[in-house]
This record gives sequence, C-alpha cells and structure tokens, in this order.
Amino acid sequence: MSDASASQDGLRQRAQGMIERAIQRNIKGLEFITAPKPPVGLTPKDVIYERGTLRLYHYHAQSDEVYRVPVLLVMATTNKAFVFDLAPGQSMVEFLLQKGFDVFVIDWEAPTPEERGLTLEDYTQDFIPNCVRKVQQESGELDVSVIGYCMGGALSLIYAATHTEAPLKNLVCLTTPVDWHKMGLNNVWQDQRYFDVDRLVDTLGIIPADFVAQGFEMQRPAQKLAGQVRVWEQMWNDEYVKSYRVFDRWGNETLPLAGEYMRQTTKELIWDNKLFTSELVVGGKQVKLASITAPMLTVVAEHDHLVPYECSKPLLEMVGSTDKEEILLKGGHVSLIAGPNAVRRMWPRLDAWLGERSI
Repeated sequence: MSDASASQDGLRQRAQGMIERAIQRNIKGLEFITAPKPPVGLTPKDVIYERGTLRLYHYHAQSDEVYRVPVLLVMATTNKAFVFDLAPGQSMVEFLLQKGFDVFVIDWEAPTPEERGLTLEDYTQDFIPNCVRKVQQESGELDVSVIGYCMGGALSLIYAATHTEAPLKNLVCLTTPVDWHKMGLNNVWQDQRYFDVDRLVDTLGIIPADFVAQGFEMQRPAQKLAGQVRVWEQMWNDEYVKSYRVFDRWGNETLPLAGEYMRQTTKELIWDNKLFTSELVVGGKQVKLASITAPMLTVVAEHDHLVPYECSKPLLEMVGSTDKEEILLKGGHVSLIAGPNAVRRMWPRLDAWLGERSI
C-alpha cells in the first residue's frame, strides 16, 4: 500500500470515528437529559443514630479480618457524605472496608427552622462526641480514629482540641482550613466591609443551599460551564458520563446552613482567624491545636481552589503530636478524595498510614 493510500485510509477511519461519536453524542445526549438521578451511596450500611440534622452510618464489613480500631468519617456540614461512597469502584468507603477497616460516617441533612440556632458548640461538643460514643458502643472498642474532610476536618480539630481526654487513636484531616486568612477568593466575597452576615442571618434564619452553592461557584466561576462542555464532548464515553453524573449530583445537592453557624464561622474563623490564633472559644473551652497529641495525618491538594495549600500548611506545625505527617498530592479539592486520582494516589497512602496505627 502506498503512502498516499495509507494516508487516505487513516483519514477515512478518523472521519468514520468522528461521525460515530457525533451520532452517539446525540443519541446519548437525549438519554443524559431524561435520565433520573444516578444512584449513589450503594455500599450496604445501617443508620445507628439519628437526631435532627445528624445521621450516623455503620457500613457492613467486607473483609474477614478487621482492624481493631474503627474509623469515623466526618463530613462538612455543607455537603452530603455520599462523596465518600459515590459508586462501586469509586467509593472510598468501599475501599477502606475491603482493606479491613470498620467504617462509620457522619452525614448531615438540611437543618430545620428549629435548628437555625446550631453553632460550633453543637457540632463539636455534642454531635461529634455523641457519635464517638456510639462508635465505641457499636464496635466494642475504646479507641476511635477520626477522618475529617474540609470543614469536617475543622470540626474534628475543634473536637480533638477541646476533648484531650477523648479516645482519639488517630486524626486525619483532608484539605482542612486552618489559616482562614489564606482562603483566597473566599476572603474576597466574604470581606466584612461588604458582607453583612448579621442581616443575612437575622433575615433568613437558615442560609439557603443556593446561596451556599453560589459561594463555592464564585471561587471558580467557569468550572461548571467547562464541565458541561467536557461532558458533551465525551457523551459517547459511557464511563466518563457515569462518573460525571455522580459528581454532578453531589455538587448539586449542597445543603443549607444553620444561620448561627454561618454567623459564627464567618466572624470567628473567616474574619478573626481565631482557630489559627488559638483565640477561639467553644463551649467555654479555648481551642488550642497544640493540645492535640494523637497521631496526625494531613492530606492536602496541590491545586485546591477552595482550601489552598497555604491555608492548610500550618496545621502540622501547630498540633502537639509527635507522630505527624503531611501528604501533598496533585489534584483539587474533590479529586483528592474521589475519582481516578484518589483511587491511585490518596486512598493507598491513607490505607498505609492508618493501617499500621489501627492494630
């Protein structure tokens, strides 16, 4: 075959491929638009405790041998915890279970009007301690490891710093804000010169989910549109579309916030940076990260636009732990814990670190 003939065959094959993808894109595009929400959170579990906005799940074991120390995952109050359990093969919970961990997860529902007054004290001095006790009862073990994601990590830090007698075996913080004055664009849109948080809270009581979601989107305004363009280009790719849909569902199910919690975190954390300066007082207790002595792992993302590395970096120096480690990985705020990068990079590192400290 001549070079010219080979070149023509190559062009024909590429053209046929483009035509096939265009056809599939249009056929599957209609299916995409009309399809119901993708199922998420499919790993078998039981609700072992619920109260108001709080749900505590215990997942069924998937390994014959289970580590002695159970693991409690703490989600940020702005999002549903199914990001830990997106789909079979894309589930951090499933991964941990298969590696032999006994897994519990704190999940949140939308706060009711009666819960508008929830504060940091409720979450860190009531909800989390109660869940730790429930994990102890359910597992029959005294020690508990806690893994907090984003603001769930900040709540876990406050809990640990104000409960120095707690049975905290290990503490893992994933993309957790510490120096709130390094929060990037978040500091811009919540600048106290322009953001009247008192008027917002006093008027609404419960901060709507749309307002919370828009705060996230303002920090990367083109991201949602870019994602929609990419999924249209990849509409022929079933695996890509499946992954996109579960992530998109999680992103679209942002939770409203209790107004007092919003007021308190805005004034004391974002504006006054009191977690970083050790001036934060919760439930009558001063929050000093130096009082945390449990083994500590902090995992941060190199390209995190919500919690930049500079915001998380001081944590390791501030805690009093002698056994402590930081892992800096490529990726963003969500891809650190879910998706192909997490499967290959973060989950195995978490398993290795936690495994040797859970026996």
